[in-house]
Amino acid sequence: MTADYRLEASWTPMAGSFGSFTFTLFNLSSGTLSGFSLVYTSMTRVADQHAAEGATLKRRVANFHEFAPPEGLSIAPGQSWQFSVEGLTHAPKHATAGIMSAYLTLGDGRHVPVSFGDLMMEGADLGELSELLPKGEVTEPYSLLPWPLSLSLRPDGVPPVALYPAAGSGVEDIRAVANVLALYQRLFPTDNVPFTLQPAQSGRPIRFKAESSIMPSAYELRFTADEIILASDDAVGRFYGLVSVAQLLHGARRQPDVFNFPAFGDIADQPRYDWRGCHLDVSRQFYPVADVERLIDILAWNKLNIFHWHLTDDEAWRLEIKAYPELTEIGARRGPDEVLVPQLGDGAEPRSGYYTQDDVRRIVAHAGALHVEVVPEIDIPGHSTAALFALPQLVDGQEAPDGYRSVQGYPNNALNPAIDFTYEFLGKVFDEMRGLFPSDYIHIGGDEVAHDSWLASPLCKALMEREKLAGTAELQSYFLRRIKDMLSERGKKLAGWNEVSHGGGVEREGTLLMAWEKAEAGIELAGEGYDVVMTPAQAYYLDMAQSEAWGEPGASWGGFTPPEKTYAYEAEGELPEELRDRVRGIQACIWGENFVSRAYFNRLVFPRLPAVAEAAWTPCLRKDWQRFAAIVRMWPKL
Repeated sequence: MTADYRLEASWTPMAGSFGSFTFTLFNLSSGTLSGFSLVYTSMTRVADQHAAEGATLKRRVANFHEFAPPEGLSIAPGQSWQFSVEGLTHAPKHATAGIMSAYLTLGDGRHVPVSFGDLMMEGADLGELSELLPKGEVTEPYSLLPWPLSLSLRPDGVPPVALYPAAGSGVEDIRAVANVLALYQRLFPTDNVPFTLQPAQSGRPIRFKAESSIMPSAYELRFTADEIILASDDAVGRFYGLVSVAQLLHGARRQPDVFNFPAFGDIADQPRYDWRGCHLDVSRQFYPVADVERLIDILAWNKLNIFHWHLTDDEAWRLEIKAYPELTEIGARRGPDEVLVPQLGDGAEPRSGYYTQDDVRRIVAHAGALHVEVVPEIDIPGHSTAALFALPQLVDGQEAPDGYRSVQGYPNNALNPAIDFTYEFLGKVFDEMRGLFPSDYIHIGGDEVAHDSWLASPLCKALMEREKLAGTAELQSYFLRRIKDMLSERGKKLAGWNEVSHGGGVEREGTLLMAWEKAEAGIELAGEGYDVVMTPAQAYYLDMAQSEAWGEPGASWGGFTPPEKTYAYEAEGELPEELRDRVRGIQACIWGENFVSRAYFNRLVFPRLPAVAEAAWTPCLRKDWQRFAAIVRMWPKL
């Protein structure tokens, strides 16, 4: 059904500023429109200092904007209202940096939807999105991704009908086959199965062999005319070996003119890094349990072993905490009449979503069966607007309500280190998380705390005098050292973003930091004695646009990142040899602001997620962009 109102937006570059927006609201209804206000959300925010012509900015909260028309304005059916705004926080670089949702609030309080389009710019091409992946070519006809450590194979022209456990296989071996078979059927539900549990005519048996000389998570495959021998020393290696033979058969069936199944030869394989991760932000956009499970299936297919689950942020708190039901009753809901106002992608109807503790147990169990570790994140002390609105006792009532703002535009969004209830609250949250997540780590964020946070809080001023602390960074370090102690008491280790090191940081032992701002930050952290995961935004943030083209979706603050750049990127960079042991691995990050549709998700995440997976598993000298491009076309998406 067509909406009764439509909002169009264009951007005009201007010398000496970030340019101006022009908005036009069309009345497509059969009645006159008056006595209303217009709300839209946009990644490109209007600055505090701005000039609006034909409208007045009533309210802005981060990406939420509410404009009022001139007093007495009426828009007759078929007519429009236009206004412009000069004074933006940054210049948009892509068409998706314009309107991401819109609605009208009428005089009687009703909220009605408004349709909208891409941000227009004179001379910009909004044609078909370009193909960013070459056709690719292979020199060895085998579909394996990530590519193995070593391979010496002779192809068979006719792939086996199916693979099955050899006679005498143990119960755990048979269960492992059933597990990978189920994974394959979820990812490729219309394909013929690669495995059966009983002998198949024209099939080939897999004989399992335990070999203590093989490293953890590693495997070897030996192909003969009569059987396939899968050797490993642990369940993880056996799982990856089975995934590899499933991949080989998948390619030989899908593209028999390009790929073959091996007749003879050997594969010896092991991961390059222990930490091969993918992060998902579910605060900006909520993903149902089934979508989270499918993403974990995709991680397992690509031999990624860490699912970093970003469960809280300014926009929402998504994890059920029984001690504080307000966190999800209030903090997981956004809408025109809710405590949390609409944000990117939210329209006239309220949106809510969170994971019950039973949901979490289901997802953790699903991941565990695929040898994927779930690392939960609650982002503190910054990025805490949802928690602060849900639990007002976390706020220093003497502090000015707009004493500081985060880079995303949220006022006073950090938990206060001087309020005793802050630690009582977090202690109960950690207690419940400890029972839900078996991972050694709880990720506590620690990023993007505004430089002047807490400095207007009388309670923090007293704390700073008492503890002899200078400035926000030292206050944060004080707070995070207490948090690390609280985690240690609960048998957990602290993971965080690279800013955890600011202001003196925390005890290095048992701490893992993720270098996101740039690769050089990881080198600095390793030099300071921290264990590090490299996840630089310039290559591994999958919300970044993939080209400079105006019509390409995605964020722009980290530059554009085509798949070939992500694939070729070497996260260790100029890391000195003596610090290499500090790098635990690498990780892709999926931040949710730009993922307002499944189409955008798949356009931005794939094939860059498998590209990060190959960088995490395969030695640099074994990588081949053209081979990767040929294989990844057959790989699953969300």
